[in-house]
Amino acid sequence: MGNFAGIEDQYADYNNSAILLQSIPYDGTSTWGKGADKAFSAFLEASENMELYNIETDTEVYKKGIHILPDITEDSTPESVFEVVYNRTKELLNTNKFLTFFGGEHSISIGVIKAFYEKYPDITILQLDAHADLRKDYLGSKFNHACALHDASKNANLIQVGIRSMDICEKQYLNKEKCYFAQDIYLSKTWMQRSIDLMSDNVYITFDLDALDPSIMPSTGTPEPGGLDWNTTISYLKKVFDQKNVVGFDIVELAPIAGNKAPEFLVAKLYYSMLSYKFK
Repeated sequence: MGNFAGIEDQYADYNNSAILLQSIPYDGTSTWGKGADKAFSAFLEASENMELYNIETDTEVYKKGIHILPDITEDSTPESVFEVVYNRTKELLNTNKFLTFFGGEHSISIGVIKAFYEKYPDITILQLDAHADLRKDYLGSKFNHACALHDASKNANLIQVGIRSMDICEKQYLNKEKCYFAQDIYLSKTWMQRSIDLMSDNVYITFDLDALDPSIMPSTGTPEPGGLDWNTTISYLKKVFDQKNVVGFDIVELAPIAGNKAPEFLVAKLYYSMLSYKFK
C-alpha cells in the first residue's frame, strides 16, 4: 500500500500530517452486493491518477499532510467490530488531527459516530444515504449496516439527506423535519440552506455512496435509482464546510466493479474535495 494519491513521503508522514485516513475494510453485515472490503486499495489506486490541484478552492490540500493508518482488520462479529472501531476512534480523537474513515460497509460508522458524539455533545450527524438505516436491530444485531444511524438518531442531532428507501418499521425513528427525501430535494433550490440551518456548529458527515445516483455510482451493494448527482452533492458539501465546523467524516459502501474504474475515481475526487473544503 502506497501513499494517498502517490504524494511524497514528507506529506504522508504521521508527524507532518494534519489529516489521518483510517481504513476499516469490514463487509460482514451487507446483505446483497459484496465487495466493500476490497474498496480501499481500489480507492487508493484511483487517487494516484487524480490531479492534486483543486480548482474550486485554488489549493493543494495534500500539503497539509495525509497519513494512512494501519487497517482495522477485526471482522469476527458485528459486536466486536463496533467495540474495536469505537475504542480506536476514541484514541484517535486525542491526536488533535482531522479524522477521516473509509469503509467497508455502513456498520463501521456506528462506533465512529458514538466516539464523536461523546467528545462533541452538541454534534450534528449529517447522513448522505439512499437508506434511512434506522432499524433498531436487523438479522439479530443492532450493529448491522441497516442500523447504522439508529444510535445516532437517539444521541445526536441527525440530519438525513438523499433518503429514498426504508422499511415501515423505521418510520417511528424518523424525524421528518430533519429528513430530506430524494424526491423532495429534486429540483428544489432551498433544501440545502434549510438543512444547514438545522445543524449545530460541529458536524460529522457519514457519506454512504449509494446516496449518489447509480448512473454515476453503480459500485455499491444496494444501488437505488433517483440519487444525487455530482454537482449537487459537492455544492451542498461546500456549503456545509463553509458554514459549519466539520470535525470528521467517513465514506462507506464502495464495492468495486471489475472493469469500471470511474466510480472509484469519483470517490477519490469526493474525498479530496471534502478535504479541500475543510482546509481551504
